[in-house]
Amino acid sequence: MKTGIAPRLLWSTVAWLVALIFFFPVLWMWLEALKTEPQAASSPPTILFTPTLQEFQEVLSFDFPPFFVNSAFASIASTLLVLVLGLPAAYALAIKPVKKARDVLFFFISTRFLPFAASLVPLYLLARDLQLLDNIFALVIIYTTINLPLGVWLLRSFLLEIPTDLFEAARVDGAGFLSELRRVVVPLIAPGIAATSLICLIFSWNEFFYAVNFTSSVAATSPIFLVSFISGRGLFYAKLSAAATLATLPVLMAGWFAQKQLIRGLTMGAVK
Repeated sequence: MKTGIAPRLLWSTVAWLVALIFFFPVLWMWLEALKTEPQAASSPPTILFTPTLQEFQEVLSFDFPPFFVNSAFASIASTLLVLVLGLPAAYALAIKPVKKARDVLFFFISTRFLPFAASLVPLYLLARDLQLLDNIFALVIIYTTINLPLGVWLLRSFLLEIPTDLFEAARVDGAGFLSELRRVVVPLIAPGIAATSLICLIFSWNEFFYAVNFTSSVAATSPIFLVSFISGRGLFYAKLSAAATLATLPVLMAGWFAQKQLIRGLTMGAVK
């Protein structure tokens, strides 16, 4: 039975309206970044204006690249560690379940129950004793521990969708554990790995609490750089918007290019 044109048009209109509502803050940030500082701070807001890249030039002159590089290194390195550590763990919990697998899964996810503020003091003392304060490797370790439970749960859900016959056939052919991961698991759950990687990357890139407490200048990340535009002299809307635009572009571009893999990964197993 074919669906009428009117209902489809209605639902399409509703979908576009919802998408516009969610996207509007990002669009407004982009527009603010193209204004001068007086235009961005005006009330009521300036709607008609001549776009300028002056604020982007000033932001880039404020040593933005080192903050950007720190964010990129911490996010990418921690995401790779989550995949390297999480994939074998998810394999053990999905394909070859260990004893009391449910208890293990609950332990993984229970580590996310602890508020970040409650873990600050012991982690800070540990980082101080290991001389990791204001060190990018401290953020890599922290981001890995934060995202690892989520990564294990996501990867396990994707692995559960692989028929066990494929693993049995691979073992008959003499494949070991590493061969199974490389030749069977990774190709089949590539969309799931892409989705997990993007989610972990976003969480690491946007993290602020640990970054502001464990870094000062050498290892500071992009969110710390954004705070510098909020000072006692006032809030610099245009510069803040320009810096935020530059900081969000990598994640937006990664999501845009990987959207097909992301959608496939997040919907694996939804349709039988």
